[in-house]
This record gives sequence, C-alpha cells and structure tokens, in this order.
Amino acid sequence: MQQVNTFSAPLALIYRLSLIALASLAFSACGGSSGEGSNSGGANSSTSSSSSSSSSSSSSSSSSSSSSTGGGAALVKPISVSGNQILFGGAVGSIAGPSLFWSNTGWGGEKYYTKEVVAWIKQNWNATLVRAAMGVDANGGYISDPANNKARVVEVVDAAIANNMYVIIDWHSHHAEDYQTEAIDFFTEMANAYGEYDNVIYEIYNEPLNASETGLSNNTAVWNDLIKPYAEDVIAAIRAIDPDNLIIVGTPSWSQDVDIASNNPITSSINIAYTLHFYAASHKASLRSKASTALDNNIALFATEWGTVTYTGDGDVDASSTDTWMSFFKTHGISHANWALNDKSEGASALAPGASASGNWSASDLTESGTLVKGIIESW
Repeated sequence: MQQVNTFSAPLALIYRLSLIALASLAFSACGGSSGEGSNSGGANSSTSSSSSSSSSSSSSSSSSSSSSTGGGAALVKPISVSGNQILFGGAVGSIAGPSLFWSNTGWGGEKYYTKEVVAWIKQNWNATLVRAAMGVDANGGYISDPANNKARVVEVVDAAIANNMYVIIDWHSHHAEDYQTEAIDFFTEMANAYGEYDNVIYEIYNEPLNASETGLSNNTAVWNDLIKPYAEDVIAAIRAIDPDNLIIVGTPSWSQDVDIASNNPITSSINIAYTLHFYAASHKASLRSKASTALDNNIALFATEWGTVTYTGDGDVDASSTDTWMSFFKTHGISHANWALNDKSEGASALAPGASASGNWSASDLTESGTLVKGIIESW
C-alpha cells in the first residue's frame, strides 16, 4: 500500500528453530510491543487468453523436493515461469489469499502473525497463499528491531508450510535500494532456511516510488537505474542458494508501472515475476491497460497486494471495480494477495477492531471488505 502518513530437511528445521529461540530471547530482553487449490494446497486451474511463449525467462520446473515440517508433508506444486505465465506443477494456474499488515513492532498488525491465524485462513477461507509483509525501514521494522520482525516471519512461513500453503516473504519497503546489504543478508538467511520448500516465494521489493519521489528524470530511469540493479544483486544472492523458487520484483510508482519493467526485464535468472498493486476504488481501466501491455511484452505478473478501497487504504469498498479486477485476474491467470488481514480502523482491513489473534472469526468479526475478500478467496 502506498503509505500516506501512516542442506537437508532436518538441518533446515534445526536452523529455523534456532532462529525462533534466539528471536524469543531477544524479545524478552528488549521488550516487544506491538481447479485445485483446496485442502491439497495446489493452484486453481485457470484458462488464460494471454499468449504464453518461451523467452529468456522460459519455463524451468522447480527441482526442489517437498519436505516435511511439524509432522506433515508439504505437498504443494513447484512454481515456475514460462513467458507471461506462472505455472504450478507445470500447469497454468493461480493462487489467492490475504496479506498480513506491516509486521512492525507497535503498529498493531503484528499480533496476527500467528500459526493459528494461518491455519484458520487455510481451513475457513480456503486460502492457498499468505503474505508476510515484513516492515523494513519504517519505525519498529526490521532495521530497528530485526529479531522480533524476523521471528514473526518465521512463525508465518513455518505455519504455511505445515498447512500446505504458499507463502510470500515480503521485504515491505518503499526505499529498498537504501537497504540492499540488509536485504541480501536477510534473503540469504531465508533461502538457506527455506530454499528447499516449494511453498516459499521471495518478494524482494514491495513498492518502489516514482520519479518525483526519487529525484530521477522519469519512471523508466527509476526502473533501469534504481530498481533493476538492486533486484539483480538480491536475486543473485538468493540464486546462489535457491536456484528456482519464484522471486517477485517491485515496479515503479508503487508497483503499478509493470509496462515499464516489461520493456527491460530481468534476464539474469529464471522464475521471475513482477509486482502489480491496485486499489479498486482508485485504479481501474488505465492500470489494467498497463498490465495488458506487460503481459503482451511477455512478463509474468503477481498481484502481491490489492485492496477493495482507495490507495490510501481507506474509504468505501468498491465491489464493482473489485469484481472487474478479479475477472481480469481469472482470465490471465494472475495470483493475488489482499491487503490486509488486520483490525485497524480503515476500509482495507479485513477484520473488525478487536478480532481474535487466533482466528475462529465469526461473520461479525469481518468488515465489509473482509466479507467480500473471504468470498473471493473461498471460491478461487
């Protein structure tokens, strides 16, 4: 959301448990505040009218083997990219689920980073995807509070694997290029811990800004000179460990200028997709036109964040525009995560204030947006 004032499997498991233990110690010391795709965890089949052709990002099925955690096998299909299509087990499809709110300590949304919430959205919402939006440079984020933010992400990732869901590990920043060293270190750690799991998707830059915000001459320069070089360096670090899990790259103008990215795509690695963000009450046909141009230019899109309201995260739900966007996604096989699984008093929140941090939500615990979104995810 555009911010407006606002090894082997046993070794990997041991590594993750160690991370959690260390993070818990740090939390105590420092103080913390605040159609498949059903229960099998596969992707929904979707017939796409977009042309899918081979290119430098041509299909490469994941060689990662599904592993087990928490006593259950992680039986999700490996993700690959072929032209403008994201494939699940080699077949065109799409997945859907909610995005958690910023993980930042003290912001309120971090309380929903629990295994109980992840299990509930799988069982009750039929979600095949959850997104962990780890705040980076904003107050209370990873840069100032790495242990607690990392522990929240680990909790969600482990729960997603245990529930046979896909999970996006999101570097949630508008200034990621300023924290490239930290991003490389973080994603190297995540790739070492989770690279063998087909469940895991890396989102390495949530929402880059536009030319006027960055001081560059135009949004093409934002992509060519700022975002793409950052992305290629972070991708190289991930690929040194994990050769094939899906990596998603943000695009200029709060991840709306996918057409610009499509004119100079990343060719140094396979299985790359590009982020498309929209808010239904603000973004309509003109943004879908950008998306269509990107698809015509043969890059794959993933809507890692979208809302039913305005780009501020507030306002009234625009059900008609939301329905138009969902039809577009169905037609083109585009996966998506809704913003946001949180109880903040704003239009985009799926939960009413005070909703339990353990799931088990009744209809009255859902907002107007949450009710609409739950229905979309259930039937996806």
